[in-house]
Amino acid sequence: MRPLKVEFFHDAVCAWCFVLAPRLQQLQAELNLDIQHRTFILQTSREAMIERFGSMSQAKQTILEHWRACAEAEDTPRINIEGMRQQAFDYPSGLLAGLACQAATLLAGNSGHGRMFERLQEAHLMENRNIGDHATVLTLAEEAGLDTAAFALAFYEQAPQLLHDELAMGQRLGIRSVPSLVIDGRFLVSGALGLDELRQAIVRVREAQ
Repeated sequence: MRPLKVEFFHDAVCAWCFVLAPRLQQLQAELNLDIQHRTFILQTSREAMIERFGSMSQAKQTILEHWRACAEAEDTPRINIEGMRQQAFDYPSGLLAGLACQAATLLAGNSGHGRMFERLQEAHLMENRNIGDHATVLTLAEEAGLDTAAFALAFYEQAPQLLHDELAMGQRLGIRSVPSLVIDGRFLVSGALGLDELRQAIVRVREAQ
């Protein structure tokens, strides 16, 4: 049986994506899934954050309340809410992280994208590092096993167009929120489903083939 393609649209600053990712990984071998990583950023700038939340301080306050709900939904507790609350930097948009994932794709394909995304999310949600900072993102790329010089070149030169193209792809597929999954190119599933609910959704698509 051929692997079932699952496109995982995510934003590294999204705590619900952090909740869903390990569940999807758990089902990868069980259900023979070909998980393809896709970036879909909800706010790509400080201005977009202010437009959405009213101010940067309100953005952080609102998002950390979302983190609380995500922490309650996690299968294994990992999210460090108080650590992020204590940080002096503004809550970042997902732009630099999205560019980093595209640069990782250029250097190491889909698996590189997945590694970079996971490292960014760990740094953001567990270690409370500023993934809206260029130097931090470059350091995280090295920690993810990517060549620093090659990554920096891809990040600044090629990743912006790739990110633009991937965001446009998500819009064409009807993505409006993250996390979202496009299964077999036809079925859209949104939200951080529980493990059993996620398994059932994927099995239904498999049976409909």
